[in-house]
Amino acid sequence: MRSLSSSSPGIAATSPRHSAGISSVARRGGAGETRGQTAGKMLTLAFCLTFCAFCGASAANNYNCNAPLVSALPRSSFLSSSQSSAGYAAHNAKLHRRDEAGGWSAAASDKEPWLQLDLREQTEVTAVATQGCYDSWDWVSSYLLLYSDTGRVWRRYRHDDGTERFIGNVNSEGVVQNKLSHSMKARYLRFVPLDWNPSGWIGLRVEVYGCSYKSYVADFDGRSSLLYRFNQKSTSTMKDVISLLFKSQRADGVLLHGEGQRGDYITLELHRGKLDLYLNLDDSRPRSSSLSRAAVTVGSLLDDQHWHAVHVERINKHVNLTLDSHTHHFQTQGEAHSLEVDYELSFGGIPLPGKPGTFLRKNFHGCMENLYYNGINIIDLAKRRKPQIHSVGNVTFSCSQPQMAACSFLSANSSFLTLPAAAGAAAAADPGGFSARFQFRTWNPKGLLLSVPLGPGPAPQRAQLHIQKRRLQLTLHASGRKSEVSPDYTVSDGLWHSVSLEARNFLISLTVDGEPSSQIEVAAAPLQSGGAFHFGGCPTADCQSASPAFQGCMRLISIGGQPVNLSHVQQGMLGSFHHLHFDTCAITDRCVPNQCEHGGLCSQTWTSFSCDCSGTGYSGATCHDSTYESSCEAYKLIGGSSGFYSVDADGSGPLGAVQVYCNMTEEKVWTVLAHNSTAPVRVQASALRAPHATALHYGASAEQLQAIVSRSEHCQQEVVYNCKRSRLFNAKDGSPLSWWLDRHGEKRSYWGGFLPGIQQCSCSLAENCADMNYFCNCDADADSWSNDTGVLSFKDHLPVSQVVIGDVGRAGSQAVYHVGPLRCYGDRSMWNAATFYQESSYLYFPTSPGEPASDVSFYFKTSAPSGVFVESLGLKDFLRVELSSPSTVSFSFDVGSGAALLSVKSHVPLNDRQWHHVRADHNVKEASLQVDQLPARFLAAPADQQLPLKLSSQLFVGGTTSLQRGFLGCVRSLLVNGRGLDLEERAKMTPGVSAGCPGYCSGSSSLCHNRGRCIEKSNGYACDCSLSAYAGTSCNQEVSVSFDEESSLTYTLQEPFSVMLNKSWRAESGRAREDVSFSFITSQCPAMLLSVSTLSRQYVAVILARNGSLQIWYRLQTDRKPDVFRPTSANLADGRLHRVRIHRVEDQLYVQLDQDIHRKYTLSSDGDPVLMRTLTLGRVLGREAFSEEAMEAASRGFVGCLSLVQFNNVALLKAALTNPGSSLVSVHGPLVQSNCGALADSSSRSLQDQTVTANNGKEQRDTRNDVAVIAGVVAAAVFIGACALAATARLLYQRRQARTSEVKREGVASAGGAGGVYMDYRTDRRPHASVRDNMKEYYI
Repeated sequence: MRSLSSSSPGIAATSPRHSAGISSVARRGGAGETRGQTAGKMLTLAFCLTFCAFCGASAANNYNCNAPLVSALPRSSFLSSSQSSAGYAAHNAKLHRRDEAGGWSAAASDKEPWLQLDLREQTEVTAVATQGCYDSWDWVSSYLLLYSDTGRVWRRYRHDDGTERFIGNVNSEGVVQNKLSHSMKARYLRFVPLDWNPSGWIGLRVEVYGCSYKSYVADFDGRSSLLYRFNQKSTSTMKDVISLLFKSQRADGVLLHGEGQRGDYITLELHRGKLDLYLNLDDSRPRSSSLSRAAVTVGSLLDDQHWHAVHVERINKHVNLTLDSHTHHFQTQGEAHSLEVDYELSFGGIPLPGKPGTFLRKNFHGCMENLYYNGINIIDLAKRRKPQIHSVGNVTFSCSQPQMAACSFLSANSSFLTLPAAAGAAAAADPGGFSARFQFRTWNPKGLLLSVPLGPGPAPQRAQLHIQKRRLQLTLHASGRKSEVSPDYTVSDGLWHSVSLEARNFLISLTVDGEPSSQIEVAAAPLQSGGAFHFGGCPTADCQSASPAFQGCMRLISIGGQPVNLSHVQQGMLGSFHHLHFDTCAITDRCVPNQCEHGGLCSQTWTSFSCDCSGTGYSGATCHDSTYESSCEAYKLIGGSSGFYSVDADGSGPLGAVQVYCNMTEEKVWTVLAHNSTAPVRVQASALRAPHATALHYGASAEQLQAIVSRSEHCQQEVVYNCKRSRLFNAKDGSPLSWWLDRHGEKRSYWGGFLPGIQQCSCSLAENCADMNYFCNCDADADSWSNDTGVLSFKDHLPVSQVVIGDVGRAGSQAVYHVGPLRCYGDRSMWNAATFYQESSYLYFPTSPGEPASDVSFYFKTSAPSGVFVESLGLKDFLRVELSSPSTVSFSFDVGSGAALLSVKSHVPLNDRQWHHVRADHNVKEASLQVDQLPARFLAAPADQQLPLKLSSQLFVGGTTSLQRGFLGCVRSLLVNGRGLDLEERAKMTPGVSAGCPGYCSGSSSLCHNRGRCIEKSNGYACDCSLSAYAGTSCNQEVSVSFDEESSLTYTLQEPFSVMLNKSWRAESGRAREDVSFSFITSQCPAMLLSVSTLSRQYVAVILARNGSLQIWYRLQTDRKPDVFRPTSANLADGRLHRVRIHRVEDQLYVQLDQDIHRKYTLSSDGDPVLMRTLTLGRVLGREAFSEEAMEAASRGFVGCLSLVQFNNVALLKAALTNPGSSLVSVHGPLVQSNCGALADSSSRSLQDQTVTANNGKEQRDTRNDVAVIAGVVAAAVFIGACALAATARLLYQRRQARTSEVKREGVASAGGAGGVYMDYRTDRRPHASVRDNMKEYYI
């Protein structure tokens, strides 16, 4: 059941008391508090007081506002769309009524049944209840509730969760009451049945609960305003509370405005149907006149002629702006803490001083209700003609009711409204042409607005008005010719637009929103209407168009200058229609609030919304899934090398990615974050009263830094202090002379290498300080240079955010310090595991309610046939992921509208004691489930049920609340919304669960690389590289091939596989896609890198153009030009190694080039390459349907090195090398296996690492002699490391040369049996192979 909420007048009534209370609090602010702290406490207390008073008013109001209202209504208050017989008339629809037929029932022929109540006055409604017809099989199981002030303009009631449907009855006698989540004010109510008893018919008896609603109302006609004048010249307030309700006929208009001479201002204004609040608190300093005013914007579609509640509360610089129960918190601009307004506040407009009737901005046109400013009832003062209020123009105190009823076109396939041409006498009297005018609003980018047949004539002639690409387009088919005109004016923005179409003689004119008209001239016969006007769509084939039907709202339709009465249309007295709703505009803004996460841009149509995730670093339907790996460890496991990467430590969480340097040259993978002060810093004169301070910035927020550090196993940061008569801690009173701040800004006085909280250095811990009487070398205060160097490694304090030096003020004092980059290794979440060995055992973790999307991912291995992995419950909602059978994983959930189920079935058992990966996602758009490399399953959410999961219970892992169907086996790397859960720590205190998981392959050491599968053996382990494009005992040897200009490698797809790839794939996953990745080195251009051709003359080609730039060609529609994408203009034919990854999902194309170029493109078509025929590397020998530029590259072929080539699940180079006699592989010209890719990669890595080290060495050249010695040592170490790396590369090269023939023999031998290293050359379909693919293991 839904809780009641209070009315806005209750809020306003408490405002004076709140003002007094908070003023006293402000006066009592402690002297020791800062202004911001005092303001924060005042704001908190104010909001608490307001909330308490609000709740009190609510409680009192709701206690008294629940009286039954229908039982006392006369017969005349009931109205219905129809009745099945006289006994089922509308007035019989009172709750518990048994007279006559005992309820209301619509006629069987009624397409849009409804029951309407007139409550006789404005009423606050808090609940409704329904019954079926007495002693019958007739009842309504679900319905909509519409409300109106006038009985003509209706609005659907929406619950707080965004749904509109009310739950009805399951029998004829039971009473089902629905309490409204927020009360509404209306005079008229309309019940619209949606579903009813399939074994009976519609039957309703109803009751409404609430109370009479009294209010103060003012009507503004768009040329008027009210001025509230202060008793003094100006007023300055630390706190303001403004509340009102408004109902607007226009999308623009000023509700409130005030300003002061020092630059303060407050403006509340409607702009394009949204509410803007401009608020600035300024001081006496001059302001730049060019400084633009920034607005806080809330709401949408506010010109719907329905009431909207606004509440603005400000304390100092802190503001709460509430619109219709949705609150936005922000801080004001400006330097001051008070709002200073001169002379007056204006409501409804901004009059120009000295010019009566002239206004600076568009005035408000509509009604305001219960307008309060700091507890003062403005409308009451105006009604009583108090001297503080001055009225400009015509302001009345009753709300006028404009008759602008709209109709909604609901279907893009079948909605239409047909009206006769001679709708009025004027139309009949004007045979020389025709005219039509109307207003419309929509989100859809295309649709048919109006079609008018023209006549007379031998051939069919017509004029059609479309929306194409969000703009209007008028098309005239006359005299065998087609003429078009399109005003450059966007109309698919959800706002009302006025259209006038007028034909006179040889000219037809189109006017939009009063702008200059666009015209088409006809040279033949004069234009005149030849039949009916078709609005929104066409009922017959002769007027069909390429555009879909219109989805949106229309109103104020007139033909020939005569307005059309839509009530007559609804009653069947005029014209015809299909799939229309009358008296209501059912448009909703699906982008408010924005459901796109991480800064994604929201766009919408009538029925859905979509998110543009370009440039966000996220993907998915709501930009929820991070496109980056979570750690450098993860990048290494997918085959990455040393370099700069973007790391998203919290995955799909709110934090964005951070660029780091991943050093993969050691056994441990180091994550390195540099800061802005990498060079040694020489300290000038400083003392404790004026110390030297340097802030360190890492290009990341404190939250992002904390996420990286928390996820790592170990972090450290080197600090170096070179000193000459400059101490660190040796002060007489024991206070530190120098210190540093941690990432939270907390002061830390221990130096590198020692324990937190103790003022000592590393030499004290090692007992090798130069003077053992001191705990630091520098504290000896020697006249010669000394050094204190150490490593900070307490993770909770890292990284260093500021260094403060305070003892360089004495004669002869000198100091040079250096803080190294933050360095971390390990990934705590990747191998965090727990073993469940009792079916009744489980772990539980707190959940985070209110998140718009939910995702759960983990690995599991088990021998049990079934078991629940995770479960979380809410009041109605739930989420559960389980192994439902030995080969099936299921994801079930409920968002309050009934349980839904997604299942993925594997062709092999999943209880094979092998690690398997599961990821389950749910957002308001869709749910998905993926298991290992099997195609993901998707389930789209219905348009009226796009709701987030509301989970309030703990997250149970390995079991359920009922202690049934528990999981037996291992779970690891459990992530919920990007946050890793510490299974091991929780398992240590839970019976039936143990920390970790046994086996060689369950540790954090990277035994098998690049998606190699670690297999447990009785005496060790082995790496299965069958799913990897790499070779070798650890799956870390690249497979590379050298091509020359005659080389061509073609892979022919088998027919059964091609059918599966192109048809079954889309059927299972619902997504057309290609995944391509490869590396190349070349100095030739143009060049053909990779091409895919089909039997239907479609193709995909990746080429280097004449200038060496990369081009990606897609031709999915043979009747269109191919799409060509250019990720970079740089010349890639530069003899260096480049990596390319291409991923397509339907019409979205994602391209990654090397490590720093990421692009997203939209294809002109989202079709599949039907019946793929061949995949070709290098020169294309056949006659393909390439364009001229692509054909030139195809004929030139490719000269250079290709490595790690994958297309979808085919590893082409491994296929050619391990199956040389296969009929699927065709090789022309020389094709030589080499290690060119590995050598180039090694060279680039060595160069990168040497460059980083060299830069670090260069930063220290300007230090004193001792620092130079350190730099020399570092340089020597670098030189030795480089030599060792070169020797290692040479040794590796010789070893590979020696193993080349052996590898080939192994490949040929493995072709005869399963389990060989190269036998299965099909790899994962996904472009960015994630960590989960590298950790396939067997559980023995």
